[in-house]
Amino acid sequence: MYFEVLAHEPGAFTMDGMGEDLFFLSNGHISPVWYSVLARAGYFQTQELATFRKIDSRLQGHPATKEGLPGVRMASGSLGQGLSVAIGAALAKKLNNDDKIVYSLHGDGEIEEGQIWEAAMFAYAHKVDNLVATIDVNGQQIDGPTSKVLPIGELAPKWSAFGWEVIGVDGNNMEALLEGLDKAKSHTGKGKPVVILMTTVMGQGVDFMMHTHEWHGVPPNDEQAERALAQLPETVGDY
Repeated sequence: MYFEVLAHEPGAFTMDGMGEDLFFLSNGHISPVWYSVLARAGYFQTQELATFRKIDSRLQGHPATKEGLPGVRMASGSLGQGLSVAIGAALAKKLNNDDKIVYSLHGDGEIEEGQIWEAAMFAYAHKVDNLVATIDVNGQQIDGPTSKVLPIGELAPKWSAFGWEVIGVDGNNMEALLEGLDKAKSHTGKGKPVVILMTTVMGQGVDFMMHTHEWHGVPPNDEQAERALAQLPETVGDY
């Protein structure tokens, strides 16, 4: 998103983001991933990543705005609010004749929140067609599989029934994901909000982390970290 898709200015961050694509992280508990990307995209120094969750750090467990961390435009401690915020930002862009796009990211456990569906209805009713919501569909949440905690059924027909343009992708395939994002962008400006359903495997690539919710918020010990990293490919590129 930050290296291939967003039109953004890391070195000139403003809260209103005029003239830029905006991204809102609604499922804020994946903050370590987001902070890592923000740092490597140029929003702050990578050395600051070592302060994660420490007292007075700008990098809290859930992103917050009072710390003034560049790249963060909303606090996400309460799940289910990000879509509403993204809709507000998208409507503001329309009012300001700003043709850039607003993106948001959600978890499939998060969309059990009722506010998500109120927002989904609102976005369609008000033709918020400069909005692309993405959902990580991994079938897991903090207390267990979504199928056991609160089954949410087939998501594609559900979002389609709410009036959204629906795109399905393999979320663990970066090439397919970028193609999905490009397709989503081509559907903006046509009177409907767009949602990308990303089918993923939680813990993909690490045999003892895959297909389970049990690593939610649990850091690996040194031995487990070494075992996990040995199973993952080297990072490539200049990121």
